[in-house]
Amino acid sequence: MLCKIDNNLRILYRLSGYTAAFFLILVATFILTGIASRIFGFYIRGLAEYSGYSMAASSFLALAYTFGEKGHIRITLFLEKSKKNIRRILELWCLFVASFFSCYLSYYFIKMLIISIKFGERSEGADEILIWIPQLTVAIGSTIFFICVIHNFILSILKKSNF
Repeated sequence: MLCKIDNNLRILYRLSGYTAAFFLILVATFILTGIASRIFGFYIRGLAEYSGYSMAASSFLALAYTFGEKGHIRITLFLEKSKKNIRRILELWCLFVASFFSCYLSYYFIKMLIISIKFGERSEGADEILIWIPQLTVAIGSTIFFICVIHNFILSILKKSNF
């Protein structure tokens, strides 16, 4: 049962990473379109804003994938010098702290999203889109990251992960 959950979560992290890559391609597309439009003498409204929204989506959706692939900056240099028992305690403590802060982050992004939907907030850019649309990807990305950190914390407790 745990193996199936583990596999499904890893698929979720990979999909989140692929979605982040898609948004990164969108950033490049919006920037290149903006450059081309200036060269050819016309203006497309909102390209700078959409590029920013796509960058935020890409950043937050990539968090879980990067964490799962051990791509985040960690304290391994410090941990490698520690004794085995102390190392395990420090790893669990670090994952616990990361779990707390990622939960806090997700909670407030979701709360901000709900408030934006409730009040119908719009962006201040040229296109005035509903601000909850770009906030949704950030909230989803931070929530998937929280799930990933908790997942690794549980695996470390069960000694199935050498994080």
